[in-house]
Amino acid sequence: MNAVDCHGLSVARGGKTVLHGVDLLVGQGEWVALVGPNGGGKTTLLHALAGLVPATGRIRVGGLDPAHAGRRAMARTVALMPQRPVVPEGMTVADLIRLGRTPHMPRFATESAHDREVVESVLDRLDLRGLAARPATELSGGELQRVVLGRALAQEPKVLLLDEPTSALDIGHQQHVLDLVESMRAENGLTVLAAMHDLTSAALYGGRLVLLADGRVVADGTPRQVLTARRIADVYGARVEVLDRPGSGPAIVPVRGSCSGRTESEGS
Repeated sequence: MNAVDCHGLSVARGGKTVLHGVDLLVGQGEWVALVGPNGGGKTTLLHALAGLVPATGRIRVGGLDPAHAGRRAMARTVALMPQRPVVPEGMTVADLIRLGRTPHMPRFATESAHDREVVESVLDRLDLRGLAARPATELSGGELQRVVLGRALAQEPKVLLLDEPTSALDIGHQQHVLDLVESMRAENGLTVLAAMHDLTSAALYGGRLVLLADGRVVADGTPRQVLTARRIADVYGARVEVLDRPGSGPAIVPVRGSCSGRTESEGS
């Protein structure tokens, strides 16, 4: 069964098409990394899958059509960690994570023992226990990023959409967060679709990479198939060396100097 199934997905904004007929299948329990240059369409695609922007084409996420499924039904199935979260003034870290339980609670009901257990588990697993009583608006960018991920994980979704989940984190917390998401994927069959700028991390955690540029899918395959030096030069305008690491996926190393759009050693 596919957790994400879209065909001909297009999005237009201000009379301009920003996603052009995207076809994407993501299997249950798969981790797919969305990569590509700024403005390539990664965030727009995630927002379309979450039902936050109008889109045309066939779209199914967790078996639901985002255009017609109710908000609560979507939130019980799909969680989005946005790149630029909006945090209510005065809300504590624990309260913000607790919001992730809202879709599972009957209207006007108080939280159950299971709801409390989920929140406590997220606080511990994301190393947020010491920040639980802090107002979320007082956190650093990296701390807030972990809290917003915690809110998404507290939803216990079937499909997790991540928009640059580690962009504000130091390398230690990057590894911790990505390892945690990977462990939940392996343990619970969670499906992960993550927009990632760090190509080496994308190759390490994503079993499959989808490369977006100018609103179109230009490559879809394993990290070794997608991340060639020539393709990176063509799409990013960057000169790199691609180091093959058996068992870990390729590592992308920038090479000093301007890029001519051609590489000397790596084919596409």
